[in-house]
Amino acid sequence: MAQAQKNTWNSPLKLGIGILVVATLIVAAQFINIQEILKGVLDWIDSLGAWGAVALIVIYIVATVLFIPGSILTLGAGFLFGVIQGTILVSVGAAIGATAAFLVGRYLARGWVSKQLEGKPKFQAIDEAVAREGWKIVGLTRLSPIFPFNLLNYGLGLTQVSLRDYFFPTWIGIIPGTILYVYLGSLASDFATLGAGERSRTPAEWAFYGIGLVATAAVTWYVTRVARKALNRKVDTSDGNPD
Repeated sequence: MAQAQKNTWNSPLKLGIGILVVATLIVAAQFINIQEILKGVLDWIDSLGAWGAVALIVIYIVATVLFIPGSILTLGAGFLFGVIQGTILVSVGAAIGATAAFLVGRYLARGWVSKQLEGKPKFQAIDEAVAREGWKIVGLTRLSPIFPFNLLNYGLGLTQVSLRDYFFPTWIGIIPGTILYVYLGSLASDFATLGAGERSRTPAEWAFYGIGLVATAAVTWYVTRVARKALNRKVDTSDGNPD
């Protein structure tokens, strides 16, 4: 009996702790001059020579898990390593960091979410449908700038999307935006100008935002369609008609 009561409270407690940690990190980021700190980190990476590439990947992974905005690191990668190498390093670091956050979200709170769905067949049907179509949904959300990258990493961990269907669409989906920001960083004259000042948007940026707008509309329509089909299937099954 005591063990059952312990298990009953264990998952909600872990979820509460996770939410508290996430909220603390987000609030802390508002009061700490992250950009200046990251510029100092980039200066340190520059001093490491060949090891700088490894350091950038590791730091990007940590930043992604800790909800630290990666735009300055991405721009800095372009400035330090150029477009091709910078894109490779950032995409690897971001993909691994996103996967680490996904696993934290899954093992911290997925069990609790599953228990809540047990008594709600409609939501359970939607969850299962999202799992079946997961790679498409993940890919579309990664192309859209509307969905916060760091928060989405943890949020998708709460779904039934498989690790494979999460990792590869995430990696592929972040590449267009990564190339854009790495390229912009390669144009900077020094660290001080990274992400600073007002400037006009380049045609490439407008094109990326256009793609993001289309992706946002597509993922909204697609998730709605998947959810509706799942609910209709659940209703038909409940009525004794498996078709």
